[in-house]
This record gives sequence, structure tokens and C-alpha cells, in this order.
Amino acid sequence: MAEHAQQRRHDNMAAIHSKDTKPEMVVRKWLWGHGFRYRLNHPRLPGKPDIVMRKYRTCIFVNGCFWHGHHVDLRMTVGSSECCKIPKTNTEFWVKKIRRNMQRDIEVQRQLALMGWHSITIWECDLKPKVREKTLESLAYTLNKVFLQDHSVKQYEILEEPLMIAAEECVGYGDER
Repeated sequence: MAEHAQQRRHDNMAAIHSKDTKPEMVVRKWLWGHGFRYRLNHPRLPGKPDIVMRKYRTCIFVNGCFWHGHHVDLRMTVGSSECCKIPKTNTEFWVKKIRRNMQRDIEVQRQLALMGWHSITIWECDLKPKVREKTLESLAYTLNKVFLQDHSVKQYEILEEPLMIAAEECVGYGDER
């Protein structure tokens, strides 16, 4: 019986894919419907972000709360949060795996920042029906703010210096005829 349950859990976990997840599809559909255009899983960027918006120089990561340790301390030994429940069996393995994922996420976002890209993380729990619209409106606000900051006209200060005359007038030079 234990082997059957273990195999079933293995099959369930193996069936979870990293691309085209339901939360990702919700974000993509909303963005497209509101006029935002994007590319998916850009292979040349670190971490292959879920959604890449070149116009905004922004990468959007749609993270599952369990897999990326939402509201869990990175130094965790054993711990859970409301939306990230660590399994009671094989706990050490899951804690180690989630910690690695969290560290990789931080490193990927650091690399993107060094390349001049903005990173936005949207959590699975923030896409539940009660808070979905607020989350997505906040995403649109952030994207527009990023765009305006990156494309605003920069004001340069012109320091006032006294004008230098190339040739001084010589008194009496042109007076003798």
C-alpha cells in the first residue's frame, strides 16, 4: 500500500509542468486583452522568464507558491506558510529543494537587473478570484510606471559660465589709416 501511495505522489509531482500553467495563462490572457504584447520563455535571458516584455524591459515570473517558497524564510529549517505547505513526509528533501529554488530566483533576478531588466514576480495565491483583478491592475500600473521612467525626457542642467571671447578688441589697431 505504501509503495502505491508513493508511486501516486511521484506521478502527481511529475505531471506538474513549468510552462503554460493555469496562473501563467491567467496573466497572459489578461495582459493580451489589455493591449500588452509579450514573448514567452526567452531562451537568451537568465532563468527563461515566463513573460518577457521588451518594450518595458521587464520580465514577469509567475511563481507557484509551493515551488518557490512564498512567504517562507530563506533560512528555513522546517517551516510552512499559509500558501506554501511543506509536506510532512520527506520534509528534508522538500525544504532543500524549495531553498535551492528560492536562491536561484534571487540570482536570476540579480543577473537580469545587471543587464538592465526589471523583474516582477506574481504569486499563484495573488491570482485567486478574490484578489485577481487587484493584482493584475497593479501589474498594469507597474508596467506603465516603468515605461514612463525609462522613456521620460531627461532634464540636463546647463551651468552658466561667462562667455569667452575668441579675440579681444585691440584699442587703436584699426584706427590708423
